[in-house]
Amino acid sequence: MAEEKGKMTVEEAGKKGGQMTSSTHGKDFYSEIGRKGGQRGGRKGGETTSKRYGHDFYSEIGHKGGQRVRELISEGKETEIEE
Repeated sequence: MAEEKGKMTVEEAGKKGGQMTSSTHGKDFYSEIGRKGGQRGGRKGGETTSKRYGHDFYSEIGHKGGQRVRELISEGKETEIEE
């Protein structure tokens, strides 16, 4: 866990939340939401967007996402060097 009291990383917070949800709801909860997701009507995720915007759209947003990840990694490395 993070060294300072009261601070945690996003990863730690996500793990803690997932463990809490799991302990609160149990295995049946996950089975039920999985079943409901499989029964969802209408177009499945991405079909409408894909038809509306096409291949170039996904290529562009993928590139933007990769650029943002690169920035965040760079910022993280700079923060580590400063500490």
